[in-house]
Amino acid sequence: MNGVAAARATARALARAAAAAALAALAACATPPRPAIAPDISPDAFSRVGRFAITVTHGDGKIQAVQGGFAWRDDGRHYQLDLTSPLGSTEARVEGRPGSALLLRTDGSRLQADDPDALVEDALGSPVPVGGLRNWLRGRLMPGQAEDLKRDSQGRPESFGQDGWRARLSRYDAQGPRLLVLRREQPRRAISVRLVVDAPDPS
Repeated sequence: MNGVAAARATARALARAAAAAALAALAACATPPRPAIAPDISPDAFSRVGRFAITVTHGDGKIQAVQGGFAWRDDGRHYQLDLTSPLGSTEARVEGRPGSALLLRTDGSRLQADDPDALVEDALGSPVPVGGLRNWLRGRLMPGQAEDLKRDSQGRPESFGQDGWRARLSRYDAQGPRLLVLRREQPRRAISVRLVVDAPDPS
């Protein structure tokens, strides 16, 4: 009898252990998974990718032209502008924030300046209004007064003058204009900059 009683006690203990394990498994399944931690993305984060064409007409009639691609990324505090060749290879990168800019070349050389426009001129041979583009690519004006400002039917800037440049913005989407035509007249040259933003991926 003692052997039978011991066997029964062992069976009951095993049954209780199995039941406890089953309840633990059910509880684990019922507990929702912890959500993944989202990356810290600034609400001011902004990016645009497209193509550019620059034409410089000198006073003696000589025309200088350069074209390629660009990728603009901005987190609201810092910005990064990549300039690529028509074949897609990166030619230069400009990184900056208000009051400071850095030009990085593919050969590893670095050039720092207060004015990012001058750095782009060093890379491309023509100035590009980087400071203005930080706002114009979003479809908004730079701080300060704009000359001859015209707005479209939805109140968005369409044409204006700022910082020595005449700008025409059009083909707006939810992020801003997809076509920017900029022109600057200087004593010995006229500069035209055209930027076409790629259409967003429908997927």
